[in-house]
Amino acid sequence: MAFDSLSEKLQNVFKSLRSKGMLTEADVKAALKEVKLALLEADVNFKVVKQFVKSVQERAVGQDVMNGLNPGQMVVKIVNEELVSLMGSETTEIALKPGSDITVIMMAGLQGAGKTTTTAKIAGKLKQKGKKPLLAACDVYRPAAIQQLQINGEKQNVEVFSMGDSHKPVNIAKAAVEHARANGQNVVILDTAGRLHIDEEMMEELQEIKEQVDVSQTILVVDAMTGQDAVNVATMFEEKIGIDGVVLTKLDGDTRGGAALSIRAVTGKPILYVGMGEKLSDLEQFYPDRMANRILGMGDVLTLIEKAQENIDEEKARELEQKMKKAEFGFDDYLESMNQMKKMGGISSMLQMMPGIGGSQIAEIENAVDEKKMARIEGIIYSMTPKERANPSLLNPSRKRRIAAGAGVDISEVNRLVKQFEQSRKMLKQMSGMMGGKGKRRGGFKLPFGL
Repeated sequence: MAFDSLSEKLQNVFKSLRSKGMLTEADVKAALKEVKLALLEADVNFKVVKQFVKSVQERAVGQDVMNGLNPGQMVVKIVNEELVSLMGSETTEIALKPGSDITVIMMAGLQGAGKTTTTAKIAGKLKQKGKKPLLAACDVYRPAAIQQLQINGEKQNVEVFSMGDSHKPVNIAKAAVEHARANGQNVVILDTAGRLHIDEEMMEELQEIKEQVDVSQTILVVDAMTGQDAVNVATMFEEKIGIDGVVLTKLDGDTRGGAALSIRAVTGKPILYVGMGEKLSDLEQFYPDRMANRILGMGDVLTLIEKAQENIDEEKARELEQKMKKAEFGFDDYLESMNQMKKMGGISSMLQMMPGIGGSQIAEIENAVDEKKMARIEGIIYSMTPKERANPSLLNPSRKRRIAAGAGVDISEVNRLVKQFEQSRKMLKQMSGMMGGKGKRRGGFKLPFGL
């Protein structure tokens, strides 16, 4: 994730503070010097860093903190609160008109930021909330832009309005609004053209749309991997056309995360969503408090729970839990649990939200549970017959040789998987017996065995 390096550095700084019984002003200043360096290395805007450190220091050297029972923890609490404040304090939703009134959302951004994909992702989010969105293909310049929007719209089961590439974007936008009005759709999302860099022609086109169409929200899509450039782009768009909010894409990539910590402070505009992957479901509402917790290694259990509720079939989860307790868990159930984990973004996505797990630990677990290993496990299981998957005790040496040949792996891998599976099944039966039915969780989720 974007903040892995920053998170690890900050956690090390605060670990040394917590180990001290009492804090001096010199201790706080030395720690904040390290915090400042970590933020600058994460590509956070220099002025933002300067103000942030100043605010933390003013609060941290107060008498209540220095003479408190646990001053180290108090400093961490202050840093957490200031991070939340920096990113906007409140969670901001896209402002939508009530009922059947049509909300027009204009998406803007540079080419390559992921604007067209993000447009479809937002349409999917709004549809989940009971809205009736219409996507409008207003990018008439980039080859395949219209086709890309149509493919993504089909995947989200959202209609795409297109007039091809021979009409002016402003005319397409006006026609899309009329189409929505005639067909009972109450949100129109305009996918406008991007450029490789900001130019006057691009800005004039967006201004023309805003002048002739009742645009309710202008949302800017920026690439988090461009760091301070993302902040500069947001500033330019705000000055030229005015924006209501920002979507940060590629926050799951190898980026230092400075844009997320700078945009609100520099532009005054909220981050609405963050893109955490390429799939159309990989768009998360931006919660400043949860992001601050992630950065400081406190996890983000609420988002993890929400992902589970969105992606896991509760009835199937209860069935799996009952099978585990009775040691009736077969390889088909194993595949189902792997599938549930994939729906939640995979092991990496889940680990990032767990408290106390840092970047290096995540990397170690990822190495142990890589995608290739999981694919091999799936290959082995799919090489079994339905009877073998349901009843692993049937797996004698000759069957295992056949399965290994079918999966294209060495027989030792089949033996290892079967052994891990059996050990896990025994352990789960013992645990369910010891628990005596206590601690039962609705819609519980468990990692696949042997991973």
